Amino acid sequence: MKPRTKFLIGGALVIGTAGYLAASAIKDTGVYYLTPGELSAKTKVDPTFYETGVKVGARVVNGSIVRAPGGMQVAFKMTDGAQTYDVVYRGITPDTFTDGVDVVVEGRLGRDNTFRATTLLAKCASRYENAPEKYKDTPGYKRAGQRA
Repeated sequence: MKPRTKFLIGGALVIGTAGYLAASAIKDTGVYYLTPGELSAKTKVDPTFYETGVKVGARVVNGSIVRAPGGMQVAFKMTDGAQTYDVVYRGITPDTFTDGVDVVVEGRLGRDNTFRATTLLAKCASRYENAPEKYKDTPGYKRAGQRA
């Protein structure tokens, strides 16, 4: 066999193995991203979808946040307007976590329809909006496009 042929066969084996390992790693760590309504529909069609790792994007229902004594556990309701789920999360909550905020929770939906979150991310749109006009005379304030 020519050295060039051996090189091509070896290269194909290395690339094939790397591709297989990458594909299997993505499959094992892949997580669904759903809304509460989509999650409800999935569990109705396929009951084995309970206890499957998913990410859910929703909004915290106003007045539903209950913090346990000690502050490491929080329970709240999340909704997309079509479906509402109770959520239990144990860990440190983000500073932006309040009533009515958009959240992304990662975890598993139990058969009791309680979502047990392992990760909680909260969005705060006000942090990305323009500063109010009352701050225009503050030292160091500059508008977008201005030089310091």
